[in-house]
Order: sequence, then C-alpha cells, then structure tokens
Amino acid sequence: MKYQLQRIRNKTRQMRRNWNQYRDIGIPRRQAALSTIGGGALTAHTSLGIKKIVDGVVVEERTEVRDKVVTDAFVAFVVDQLQAESSEIGDFKYHQCGLGVTAEAAGDTGIETDTGITPVAGTQTEGATANIYKSVATMTMDATEAITEHVLMSQSGAGTLMDRTVFSAINVVSGNQIEFTFQITLSSGG
Repeated sequence: MKYQLQRIRNKTRQMRRNWNQYRDIGIPRRQAALSTIGGGALTAHTSLGIKKIVDGVVVEERTEVRDKVVTDAFVAFVVDQLQAESSEIGDFKYHQCGLGVTAEAAGDTGIETDTGITPVAGTQTEGATANIYKSVATMTMDATEAITEHVLMSQSGAGTLMDRTVFSAINVVSGNQIEFTFQITLSSGG
C-alpha cells in the first residue's frame, strides 16, 4: 500500500510539472491534463494575442487562448496537402477582424460580420519553439466600431479558414490599430 501511495504521489508531481510546462505556453490546464494521460495523437492549440495601438502606443493588450476552434475546413486542407505536391500550406497568413459575436465552431467558414477593412497578410515566423506557427499582422481601423472577432485564412478574400476567435469588444475609432498575433502549437504524441 505504501508503495502504491508513493507511485501516485510521483505521478502527481510529474503531472504538475507537465501542467506548468503547458501553462507557460498558454495551454489550458484541462488540455494539459489530457496530454499527460493520452499519447500518440497530434494535438493543436491556438492562441491570439491582441494589442490595441493608439498614436503608436499600446493602450490595451490581451491574449485569447482557445481549444478546438481549428476548423473542419483547415483539417481537411491539411490532409489534402499531405497528399499533394504544392506549397499552399504556407498561405495561411491573412488576418481579418470583424464584429461577430456568435461562439466559434469547427464548422465556421469565414468571418461572421465583416468590418469592410481589407484583410492583411501577416508576417509568418516560427514561435518560441519549433512546433509553433506564428503570424503577426497590424490592421488600421477606418471607423468607430467594437471589434469582437478575428480570423486567419489562406486568401485575402475567400479561401480556407484556419481559425476564428471571438473575444470581448475592443472599441476603436478611425486611425486606431490592432496588432493580432496568431499562434498554433502542434504537439506530437507518444
């Protein structure tokens, strides 16, 4: 019995270390717990950093962490790309913001309510580690609005939607800017 209790304590300590590792990169505790139990599965976690910029000064900053909002269309696209010989996978860099408030869903195909601002091609880089894709774009607002959603797509107009994130309103006026930093962390299992 004493041996079993010690094993449980050791496993608990190991899980806490794993949770802290996930927390440091913005992954919710629930998902970290599942990651320490499971294995063998490819998992994806998304986050969206948002900075409101007024006259060149960051006046508001937040990070939205979401799970399970990578769209069905993106997953199908990845499978298709694994079967093809093309470089379209690198096209997921177009940021667009909107006014929609409906919760994200895997079946989403685009922005819910467009602001009329042309999507911006983000700068694509690797994140803090080799398994993180990062795209950063700054959008200049052209009206007084409450921005509540962001999407990342493969084309400026239509295209395949990778991710849609809904967040509490960021109130802007013409000339304000919002910098969006989208990250997707892909983790191998095993």
